[in-house]
Amino acid sequence: MPTALITGASSGLGEQFAYALARRRYGLVLTARRAERLNAVAETSRKLGAEIATAIPVDLARRDAPREIFQRVQEAKTHVDYLVNNAGFGTNGRFHELRIERELEEIDLNVTALVAMTRLFLPAMVERRAGTIINVASTAAFQAVPYMATYAATKAFVLNFTEALAGELAGTGVRVSALCPGPVRTEFQAVAGQTSERMPSFVYLDAETVVAQGIAAAESGRSVHIAGVANFIAAQSNRFVPRALVSLIARRIYRPPA
Repeated sequence: MPTALITGASSGLGEQFAYALARRRYGLVLTARRAERLNAVAETSRKLGAEIATAIPVDLARRDAPREIFQRVQEAKTHVDYLVNNAGFGTNGRFHELRIERELEEIDLNVTALVAMTRLFLPAMVERRAGTIINVASTAAFQAVPYMATYAATKAFVLNFTEALAGELAGTGVRVSALCPGPVRTEFQAVAGQTSERMPSFVYLDAETVVAQGIAAAESGRSVHIAGVANFIAAQSNRFVPRALVSLIARRIYRPPA
């Protein structure tokens, strides 16, 4: 039975990854901070077809959390065939006014934990010459985003890190893909403190659609997938539009209320 490990699995994209892979009969290892919500996702996943769905409540922003998860998986003698690095959050506001502790936590979760989880579980995949890793990035990875400066920078790291790994792992049987969604109707906006609605509604995708596209892109061997036609056009247009103009547009979209 193949096994998938999904971080940030208690809601949003992580929850939908759990359900999609459960329907494909993957065994699941699910991690997130909220134990009650995580257990509910595990129970639903079992009903959808996952023979095993293990919940590991943990805060991945802790530096020792990835190794703790790895040790739990090792002790259970589980081989992780599919890793989804989904856990992450954003902050919105003027950088000099945001709490430094929260900004550093954002980096630890979005970047440090993702790198650690990949490094811990990748060697066994390479040895077996089979495996899939999906790193959830964002269309924010393609440009600087005023008022979400730290978030966009972390996602740029995820995108470049993933593309580099995909190049290194060519021919090994391990597929690595960066999933870059635009706006998705999840808890992200509330956590980030985004209270304004300046983004047109047509660019929003539902989480289930984004996950389905991400899984299909990884299966086809694509190292990067931008979810949604409008988002693809917007992300690619950044290569042809002056960076100052891109920054101006982003500034008007993400500026917090006065």
